[in-house]
Amino acid sequence: MSNVPVQPITSESPPDRISVELSSRRTDLSLQRTRLAADRTLMAVIRTSLSLIGFGFTIFQMFQKLVEAEILKHALAPRNFGIALVLLGIGALILGIAYHVRFMLELRRERVRLADEGLIHGESPFPVSQTLIIAVLVLTLGLFAIVSMVFSVGPFG
Repeated sequence: MSNVPVQPITSESPPDRISVELSSRRTDLSLQRTRLAADRTLMAVIRTSLSLIGFGFTIFQMFQKLVEAEILKHALAPRNFGIALVLLGIGALILGIAYHVRFMLELRRERVRLADEGLIHGESPFPVSQTLIIAVLVLTLGLFAIVSMVFSVGPFG
């Protein structure tokens, strides 16, 4: 971007400058909307993954307690099903996080390119996604749960 001072746009500015300014602002806002849509997509992945992890863990715990109470002698199939659900939830979350990070990096590169070409101002912040932070925390929780389930260690074992 050039460092040449630019006169602010007012209602008395030439119509073509007003049009260019409005177009630039709309483009910047569309990038922000795209970023928020990517966050909503990741939130949907988090909800699905959390449901799978929660259901899998619940099934696992319920049948483990029934075996411990000697109500059931063997509960290998439900145990494996519970573990499979947790693994499926973890896998979906890993894929969702990877897609989100790749998409956001590409969106940031596009935003920098547009700002360098002077098509947008590039003044609005493009912070790290809080949804991504939550996704990583849920992934960590899922990993602790699966380790606990498989190796019978920790508070869930």
